[in-house]
Amino acid sequence: MLPTLTILIAAALVACSAPEPSTARASTTSPSAVAPTSSATTDSASLLAKADHGRIQGDSSAKLWLIMVSDFQCPFCREWHDQVFPTVMRDYVATGKVRVAYLNFPLGIHPNAMPAAEAAMCASVQGKFWEMHDAIFRTQDQWAGLPNPKAVFDSLATSVGVAAGPYRSCVESGATRPMILADEQRATTAGVRATPTFFIGSGELEGAVPLPEFRAALDKALAAAH
Repeated sequence: MLPTLTILIAAALVACSAPEPSTARASTTSPSAVAPTSSATTDSASLLAKADHGRIQGDSSAKLWLIMVSDFQCPFCREWHDQVFPTVMRDYVATGKVRVAYLNFPLGIHPNAMPAAEAAMCASVQGKFWEMHDAIFRTQDQWAGLPNPKAVFDSLATSVGVAAGPYRSCVESGATRPMILADEQRATTAGVRATPTFFIGSGELEGAVPLPEFRAALDKALAAAH
């Protein structure tokens, strides 16, 4: 479950906003679901379990969770990824202080955000989520305006070492879409209205928060966790 929310920093001017609830993409998936329903096959359950595991990184004994709620087509998500994410990974995740997870929130205003999320989650099935995550953000300008970005995502998947056959089968069958819709519903239930949004312990940051403020929030949460 997402942590209890206490707003630390609001940066609405540097975030991609979701539409009003009446026009938001509907989802009937349970907010807590990251696995198929009881009617799903064993193979589907195994696939989604692998996808879920692949989008988590960091020491399992870390005292603090960082949950990133993001949209691959959001320019502010890419800005934060380019300017802040590498330092967070190096100084907090790689050192065992923080465990990080990615939560999908593809906004309806971004037509290629859902295909990007499916590409990333199908790469996650093969343990390549974070490599695909980086590649998708790095090439955002190349695919964001395309009528169909599939060829770009297929190429990126191959470039990061994903086996093409199983990946394409995953994408074409929509195998990870239930998980993505569940992510979206969980985030909506938690009050997320824009991307990127970050849950750090019991706190929340919204927008492409600069590194000094983000580091201060992490350090404060880490101090409280000990």
